[in-house]
Amino acid sequence: MIYSKEVIDFVKIAADYCLKLEHSREATPRELVKAMLNSLPYLYIKGTTLLETTGDNDLLSIDPQVTEDDYNFVRNGVYEVLGRYDEYLDVFVEDMKYSDKPILRSVSEDLADIYQDLRNFVAAYHDGIEEMMTAALYEVLDNFREYWGQKCVNVMRALHDILYQQMAEDQY
Repeated sequence: MIYSKEVIDFVKIAADYCLKLEHSREATPRELVKAMLNSLPYLYIKGTTLLETTGDNDLLSIDPQVTEDDYNFVRNGVYEVLGRYDEYLDVFVEDMKYSDKPILRSVSEDLADIYQDLRNFVAAYHDGIEEMMTAALYEVLDNFREYWGQKCVNVMRALHDILYQQMAEDQY
């Protein structure tokens, strides 16, 4: 399973996503938004597809490779590029039903959260220890189901709005 075409495709897409974020400071806001809108749907599709072919994880958990400094480097890089485009309103938050105020989210934080899970997964594949690769696959898919899959969908909505509404309005 860890060497199946579907999993290897997911590894490649995840590695590409991580690389784009690690080099986010080199992009314009428009380039970064487009790059994320090109990567995130594939990650979501692959995550959903792989969840259908795997079971529950009774294996080891992997040691996180992403440090707080790594996370902050990515988050701050995206924030520096996006600036005023970084915040968006999130309606798919449990707290929203108890609040009369909108819930603000951060594109940079959401992208960095997804990065953290994917980078840990890619690092396990890079190390090449099959037992850890299997554990990493199950862990990233569990996290997709519980955590970053919803973030992926939410931030895509925000990025779509940034590209086709906010940036378009700024041109006039």
